[in-house]
Amino acid sequence: MFKNNEVYPFSAVVGQEEMKKGLLLSVINPRLNGILIRGEKGTAKSTAVRSLASLLPGIDVVADCPFNCDPGDETTMCEKCRQRLAAGEVLPRARRKMRVVDLPVAATEDRVVGTLDIEQAIKKGEKHFEPGVLARANRGILYVDEVNLLDDHIVDILLDSAAMGVNTVEREGVSFVHPAEFILVGTMNPEEGELRPQLLDRFGLCVNVTGIADPALRVELIKRRAAFEENPEQFRQKWQAEEERLRGQIEAAKAMLPGVTISDTMLFLIAKIALEMGVDGHRADLVMMKSAKTMASMQGRTEVIEEDVRQSVNLALLHRTRRKPFQDMVIDREKLGQIMGG
Repeated sequence: MFKNNEVYPFSAVVGQEEMKKGLLLSVINPRLNGILIRGEKGTAKSTAVRSLASLLPGIDVVADCPFNCDPGDETTMCEKCRQRLAAGEVLPRARRKMRVVDLPVAATEDRVVGTLDIEQAIKKGEKHFEPGVLARANRGILYVDEVNLLDDHIVDILLDSAAMGVNTVEREGVSFVHPAEFILVGTMNPEEGELRPQLLDRFGLCVNVTGIADPALRVELIKRRAAFEENPEQFRQKWQAEEERLRGQIEAAKAMLPGVTISDTMLFLIAKIALEMGVDGHRADLVMMKSAKTMASMQGRTEVIEEDVRQSVNLALLHRTRRKPFQDMVIDREKLGQIMGG
């Protein structure tokens, strides 16, 4: 875990606007089911993810619960916390910062989902569960670097948990369920291999990042990074006002999101884009709708407009449009302009 003064400010990240937008949308609306960031090494992928966590408000947890249960929400608690409440116990509270939990590339299934002691369950009728990575990630950010190098089965488990908000472990007829609501952020370098299309499609959002081509921006990046490394605390103080502004924008957007509406006109536009851009299935339509509503809330609006839809297309469709083998993953901007202008 990084110390606070070692984390680079999110608002100080130079360029990579599409990546930053996708990350902000994901934390405002976890129901977007995660984001996949594709790009070459050294493009601020990891820096942006870790700096994002420092923007998010702390959370109240049950102090001695391994699943970071919310003491004020019985509906999302683990079974043990609910039993303690029912018995009249006052659950101990603690305030914690939002966690970024890393998943190692070599992680086994047991390390990810946790383990059940079958012998104890059979002999004593007691469920003894050793929590895994998904337990620690509950109500936090699960960061999976080099997700394309993980076993497909492990990626499936992560995506299932991200979508359902629970982790179910079954061994020899014994099962254990615990809450696993987290913001899934996967990063990968396409040069090291791609994810299967079936897995790609299950990430809500996707963005490509590349090295910055503008010399002036590259110089600014060097200056900022050098200043941060020379005096991290002073650098963070310089960006504190902008970080506070962004933090306030995130909190306001989260509060506004449930009340955001979308008209049939915008829904027909979304369906038209998905059809004419050659997208398979219906997941893209749903993700575009959710991201457009989240975009509206981020802009302080309670109704989706056409620009919200436009801003959502790249993130929602980049990994879902049909491609030929070895063809780059890009959105045809000219075609999109014709669709939205027609």
